[in-house]
Amino acid sequence: MAAPTTGLRTYVILWCGQFVSLAGSSLSGFALGVYAYLLTGSVTTLGVIYALAYLPQILASPFTGSLVDRWGPRRALVVSNVAAAVVMLSLAVLLATDRFAVWHIYPVVVCLSVIGALQTPSFEAAVPLLVPKRHIGRANGLRMVALATTQVLAPIGGGYLLIAIDISGIILLDCVSFTLALITLAAVRIPRPGGSSTTSAHPLSLLREFAEAWRWVAARHGLVALMVFLGALNFCAGFVDVLIIPLVLAFSAPNVLGTVMSIGGLGMIVASVAMSIWGGPRRPIHGVLGFSLLLGVATVIGALRPSVPLITIGAVLFLGSLAIVMGSNQSIWQTKVEPHLLGRTMALLGMVANTPQLIAYLVAGPAVDRVFQPLVGAEDVRSPFVAAVVGDGPGRGIALLLMLMGVLTVGCAIAGFAYPRLRNLDDELPDASTKESPMPVEPVPASAAVAEVTP
Repeated sequence: MAAPTTGLRTYVILWCGQFVSLAGSSLSGFALGVYAYLLTGSVTTLGVIYALAYLPQILASPFTGSLVDRWGPRRALVVSNVAAAVVMLSLAVLLATDRFAVWHIYPVVVCLSVIGALQTPSFEAAVPLLVPKRHIGRANGLRMVALATTQVLAPIGGGYLLIAIDISGIILLDCVSFTLALITLAAVRIPRPGGSSTTSAHPLSLLREFAEAWRWVAARHGLVALMVFLGALNFCAGFVDVLIIPLVLAFSAPNVLGTVMSIGGLGMIVASVAMSIWGGPRRPIHGVLGFSLLLGVATVIGALRPSVPLITIGAVLFLGSLAIVMGSNQSIWQTKVEPHLLGRTMALLGMVANTPQLIAYLVAGPAVDRVFQPLVGAEDVRSPFVAAVVGDGPGRGIALLLMLMGVLTVGCAIAGFAYPRLRNLDDELPDASTKESPMPVEPVPASAAVAEVTP
């Protein structure tokens, strides 16, 4: 049977496979972190694992983004899924033969981080090649549904499966998820954008091609402003990621934290489903700026008082707004960037987004321990003014820092609306062409999928 032609139906087939792959990876990632902590009892070990999940991806992005544009999104997706399956199978063998040691998790996380630097821009570059412009917002809504659902289910399912089938069973499930993703890739055809490079794979050549994407973006002030805005937004959001746990646990129990996070995740799922039906704002930049403003307000709400209902409301608004911001942002890049540059551009965007977030992860803890908790008070708030702003009791130093991040987010959104190049980005920057190259990538039989690992 012939492979499906381009269109939303083809995208849904591809999305299903990548959703399964993402679910498997999220389950195994959560389980590996818990497993490492159970074996070592070390929070430092967890911190190293989280850092290794981001840093290699940032460093590898210039190379992997160039490879996406050379190979085309489909081949890059095949390579990334096969490579991830090989890494997880190797870990499964170590576990099955009782040769596993905790330090083995470090190279596994590094490898998966680099593979993610290839897989993420590949999928994002495929969207405008498959989906008409009028449906790109819906396609990105589906993407956010996958991310939100796995964010909610991974802690629940990972914890249960770790008890039921042990870490080895979860790793094998992840391997099965990659297999299913490869089957869907074999069933679809993704056009290859014209203009893809076929020059030497030398690292310097890849860097030169990556620099081409940077020059293209730098010549468009609205996109540069959007990148800067997203970097600032991710920096503020990174503090929320790290500090929401100690904020709640300072005055409540772990099961309450789980409830808050689950309800917040449901808010993200609802917003993502709504975007997949609605398609997002007619002017996506208004979705980015407007919902970033709401995201900042949500952060402030969650920091106002040591109150579970308030924090829950803040979590729902925060994660729901984040889904619309991310989906609208993807729509902008996928409609404005030329297809043959999209892999490199999305990798560049990932670097700009992930670097401030990683910095926030690293400085959030010391900022609380060395500045805000001593300044405010560990158990009781010393200043009546601060108590009037964030309430009294334990953990209010964390709340004050989060409130400042919320105010900074609101300020960034207002500044974004005030800057004409960013506010008028949808109108001032023309849409990219979506012409397909004369030699589209043909579907590869499932039995031959592994062969595509070799360039």
